[in-house]
Amino acid sequence: MPLLLVGALAGWYAYWRIVRTAPAGPALYGYLAGAGALWLALLAVDGSFLFVGLNVLAPYCLHSLRIGLVVVSLSVGGWLWQRAAAGSVSWQELVIAALIAVSGTATAGYFSSMARTSAERKRLIDQLRAVQDARGAAERQAGVAAERQRLARDIHDTVTQDLASIVMLLEAADASRSSPDRVDRHITQALRAARDSLAESRRVVWALRPAELGDDELPGALGRLAARLCEETGVRAETVVTGAPRPVSPQTQLTVLRVAQEALSNVRRHARASHVTLTVSYLDDLVALDVQDDGVGIDPGRVAAPGERLTGVGLKTMRERVEELGGTFVVESTPGEGVTIAATLPLQAPVGGAAAQHDPATRATPGER
Repeated sequence: MPLLLVGALAGWYAYWRIVRTAPAGPALYGYLAGAGALWLALLAVDGSFLFVGLNVLAPYCLHSLRIGLVVVSLSVGGWLWQRAAAGSVSWQELVIAALIAVSGTATAGYFSSMARTSAERKRLIDQLRAVQDARGAAERQAGVAAERQRLARDIHDTVTQDLASIVMLLEAADASRSSPDRVDRHITQALRAARDSLAESRRVVWALRPAELGDDELPGALGRLAARLCEETGVRAETVVTGAPRPVSPQTQLTVLRVAQEALSNVRRHARASHVTLTVSYLDDLVALDVQDDGVGIDPGRVAAPGERLTGVGLKTMRERVEELGGTFVVESTPGEGVTIAATLPLQAPVGGAAAQHDPATRATPGER
């Protein structure tokens, strides 16, 4: 009989520990009920099986104070029952039983507290991981939005402007059919603008530095922009450099160049100016660009101080580019007296640009700057 009960208890233990991969939740109580019944049956047959219960039940005291109290109560009660069956229970044995019960309860309470602390720590770690995953997803989405905005600005400042220039040159060639020399000149200029646009579109796709800069200094690139405006429109354009040229980070060079491109595009399309001056100034730790024309100016309602809203994609895009690098952007204009665009940026752009978020670029309406 004892061997049969031992075999049953071993099989029950193996099933729940190996086949079921350790009981948990409601299944734990099913395991404990069967194991406890078999242990009590063994204890009734032979009192020497008392401590078998510790091997079968005690591991689960680490997870539940209630189970620990049951195991301690059964162990102490079983021991007292054995002593009573053997004769009588002395007061010394009652004291020992009480000490065992107190120490066993304290041990079970300690391990159950550790188990609760571990479970709470795991819950907090899972919660933290979920928050980090959500934050990572939000940062990825913000990165995608920022990259889309950057590409939109690059396309607006390069390909769109070049296409507008090509259209204007071809329209001028079409209107000059009676003068073959002028037609040839406009077509040649349109072809050059198309080649430049192709180079810029490839640069945007491959995220390289702007083709206009290459290894040259910023004043040289601005000078070529001014010369191209003069050749294509007849507007007298000049470049002025003040201060000793200093090394400028690629980000700052690109931003200054894009502001100059957009400003000259506005002159080409809207200003009806006869003279434009591009002034680049090197200060202690800043580089400043001023683009001044003598055209018709713009509506004072569209000229905003720093921090105020600018209408028109061109002006808005210029401000966004400058402020992303920690610079300042100002537009001054009086109707009939031209426009002055002033941008000031640090020589070395901050790593990662500014953290501020900007509204995405919108489509420009005819006549907007």
